Amino acid sequence: MDKERTLSRDQVREVDRRAIADFGIPGIVLMENASRAVADFARRRLSGLTNPRVTIVAGTGNNAGDGFAVARHLHNAELPVVVFLAGDPARISGDARTNLEIIQRMQLDIRTLSQDQQALDGLRAELAEADLVIDAIFGTGLSGPVHGFYAEVIETLNSSGSAILAVDIPSGLDCDTGLPLGPAVRAAATVSFLARKKGFSVPGADAYTGQVHIADIGAPRELFT
Repeated sequence: MDKERTLSRDQVREVDRRAIADFGIPGIVLMENASRAVADFARRRLSGLTNPRVTIVAGTGNNAGDGFAVARHLHNAELPVVVFLAGDPARISGDARTNLEIIQRMQLDIRTLSQDQQALDGLRAELAEADLVIDAIFGTGLSGPVHGFYAEVIETLNSSGSAILAVDIPSGLDCDTGLPLGPAVRAAATVSFLARKKGFSVPGADAYTGQVHIADIGAPRELFT
């Protein structure tokens, strides 16, 4: 994969669409490859620590589906994982729903974040014990402002002092402009799929992305020629 290539929000959508429609790659296969790349990176980052703890904070879209699958891989690697679901679980559908149901059947520790101070206090307490926090709230599709409940969740992550690993793009960062759409996650590292996102090259974006690592998720190279 060309590490110098960049993709806009619309280009990411088109690559995904064509991989599925033109090449017949099921979306859940792309999600599985993406989650494996994030889990492998997380394990490398945590290597050498004794009984490292991981907290995953997920939203309700496909980015969350990646996070749920990451939880499965890390659990299988015998790493303690807690998943916080920020949003209404009923809104989760498709491949993300499949991965949520898998970790529910595995009886992983999944906690739904409600819009009250007690829930955020519970998240804050768990973050304080985490050696790594994985941000799977919003993906590249986010284009509107982050406010209210989700702004509070992101601010809670940023104030935790824990190292944050962003899934594809830091939540709250605009894929095309590289500017925060209100509060945005300040990650220590980002595992970005397919290619760097267009906004990552904007001065100041690295304060949110941290070190960017590009992951090949199995999309045919013909999609980039």
